[in-house]
Amino acid sequence: QVQLVESGGGLVQAGGSLRLSCAASGSIVSIYTMGWYRQAPGKQRELVATITSGGSTTYSDSVKGRFTISRDNAKNTVYLQMNSLKPEDTAVYYCNALIRDSWYRSNTYWGQGTQVTMSS
Repeated sequence: QVQLVESGGGLVQAGGSLRLSCAASGSIVSIYTMGWYRQAPGKQRELVATITSGGSTTYSDSVKGRFTISRDNAKNTVYLQMNSLKPEDTAVYYCNALIRDSWYRSNTYWGQGTQVTMSS
């Protein structure tokens, strides 16, 4: 089994910064693309950013220039540095990873989510 555990969420003032982390553990052969998604109240889950095992990144237009995704392959960990936070960034943030968990298959795994909230 594989687990993704997120940390780093919390309450922050608009304009502030937060850094999210997501560590994968368990039966891992290799990790391919990792990413962050978010879901605001009453809205569908949306893609925030992704990073491949080689370090190529993509971002949604809403966070481009403010958020930075990175990963430490030795630690099986992906990060999301969030700067210049806006009220509309308030959401539950989920980590996602495509992981080869045996010699014959790969699966997509999700973390439990971490809340990011802007204070007024």
